[in-house]
Amino acid sequence: MNSRRHHTQIIKTEAKRLGFLSCGISKAEFLEEEAPRLEKWLKQNRHGEMAYMENHFDKRLDPTKLVEGSKSVISLLLNYYPSKEQNPDSYKVSKYAFGTDYHFVIKDKLKSLLHFIQEEIGEVSGRAFVDSAPVLDKAWAAKSGLGWMGKHSNLLTQQVGSFYFIAELIVDLELEYDTPVTDHCGTCTACIDACPTEAIVEPYVVDGSKCISYFTIELKNEIPSEFKGKFDDWMFGCDVCQDVCPWNRFSKSHSEPLFDPHPELLSMSKSDWEEITEDVFKKLFKKSAVKRTKFSGLQRNVDFLKY
Repeated sequence: MNSRRHHTQIIKTEAKRLGFLSCGISKAEFLEEEAPRLEKWLKQNRHGEMAYMENHFDKRLDPTKLVEGSKSVISLLLNYYPSKEQNPDSYKVSKYAFGTDYHFVIKDKLKSLLHFIQEEIGEVSGRAFVDSAPVLDKAWAAKSGLGWMGKHSNLLTQQVGSFYFIAELIVDLELEYDTPVTDHCGTCTACIDACPTEAIVEPYVVDGSKCISYFTIELKNEIPSEFKGKFDDWMFGCDVCQDVCPWNRFSKSHSEPLFDPHPELLSMSKSDWEEITEDVFKKLFKKSAVKRTKFSGLQRNVDFLKY
């Protein structure tokens, strides 16, 4: 067995042992197909006030500009689909934010994987990324054969749907590369039809500036009044396009204890959220991604849903 194949196999085996759903590998090179798409999306102002999306355009498309000497992009998926749901009479939190902030959980696993690679293979340099750097996670995961980009612009796989996080290790090691899978959305338009704010403006194109997740997390100003009554009770993030996707029939509960929600989070009712204090907010979301919106942001979102 050649060393490239051997290294690829042991990396994938270790990724599985660390709890990742799957692991795919691509050659670190310029993302030719993504470049015009990203440029058009930005020009049409689909990113709203997310000005950071305009930064590092070259680095977003070329990992060798991000990590010097890089040869391979190792893409990894980690399941977050919960086994329990919120109280039905509640304002809703996106499933990915139920437990501990995924950035911490995944970073630790990525560091372990990089350490393993260095121990087993030798001097390998690389960097770990969890959606906090200019890396087009979904494009790399699709290129690495982990799924296809759905019409809602999330990565989809036939086996487990789309409720998972995507992360990368970009390393200066040559490996065996995977090939993309085919698109299995067919004629289905469930996600487009169900989007409460009509943010999926055409198949495979989401106007980020109309997305409920954008309004409830990214937007720092007041939520535009024309969206009143269209939020379907979502106060942090939104899962509608994923919830209606037929491929998510195959979602299975995660086995990561750190993603389990604070018990109180599931039982809270609308009136509990309307009366929430900053102390309760801090207790519920101590290590959660919900902290991103801050107490004042969550209050703004709840007030917007109330009237």
